[in-house]
Amino acid sequence: MTDRTVTTEDGLRLHVTVHGPDDAPVTVLLSHCWTADESDWHYQVQDLLSRYGHRIRIVTWDHRGHGRSDQAVEADCTIPHLTRDLGTVVDAVAPEGPIVIAGHSVGGMAITAIPEERPDLVSRIVGVLLVATSGGDLRTVTLGLPEMGPYVRDRLPFVLATRARLLSRTKRQRFPVIERQIARRMLFGRPQRPRDIGHVVDQLINCSPETMSGFFKDMMLHDRVGNLSAFDDIATTVVVGTRDKLTPPDHAAKLVQGIRGARLLVAPDAGHYLPFERPGLVTDELTTLIDLALRSTSQAARAAG
Repeated sequence: MTDRTVTTEDGLRLHVTVHGPDDAPVTVLLSHCWTADESDWHYQVQDLLSRYGHRIRIVTWDHRGHGRSDQAVEADCTIPHLTRDLGTVVDAVAPEGPIVIAGHSVGGMAITAIPEERPDLVSRIVGVLLVATSGGDLRTVTLGLPEMGPYVRDRLPFVLATRARLLSRTKRQRFPVIERQIARRMLFGRPQRPRDIGHVVDQLINCSPETMSGFFKDMMLHDRVGNLSAFDDIATTVVVGTRDKLTPPDHAAKLVQGIRGARLLVAPDAGHYLPFERPGLVTDELTTLIDLALRSTSQAARAAG
């Protein structure tokens, strides 16, 4: 494992973690959820290292305004910025070779923006896993509350941002009442493991107000359905939980409808945090894509040599 610092086009430093050798035949990129950090994928990284060792390269990073990466001003907390940052990470640590890419929530939205922000990467992508995410129309999400849902949806990010501005991190860590309720009621389905809830609560507490409000505003404008056909015939799986209140199953279905050959996998009773709630399921779908990529690269190498 190596820690890297990659500088974005606008001068922000991103924290990047790379597992595996530079000459690995396949690179796996894992793009995390809004208000989270690279540990969003910690179960999958552990499982993939156990399965593949150094036969692949795994790249995770903290998005701008998240984790150990630099904070961004609110106006620069947008999906296009995330996509260009993703491209900068690829340029720095995986400039050549096939890519399997997975995105959770806003990480998946950033993937759907690749055709417009970094179209040069599309030809290198051999596998896509979209986890609890959306191609657009998030203004229709009601959080499972048909009448009050839109109001609650629009207010929650700003409640969290206001708490972050008014209360110290230490105080919010001691009394994470609102953060814990959001994690339990909005982010997770059933069953819920206390350690996973605690992990997500810590991520929420460590998230800056600019990150909370900036990305929320931009996600409400997110519309990349028109980009989806760029992924036609790339091995693609879309995974969603039946209890996902942020990016419900109908959003996953629209992604599948837009990508020729894509598969839809629905996890009963799971919520929005599938990498935590159904870690084995998410890992299995990743390994299916990775195995396909490894077979393809091996066949290409034999044909060339």
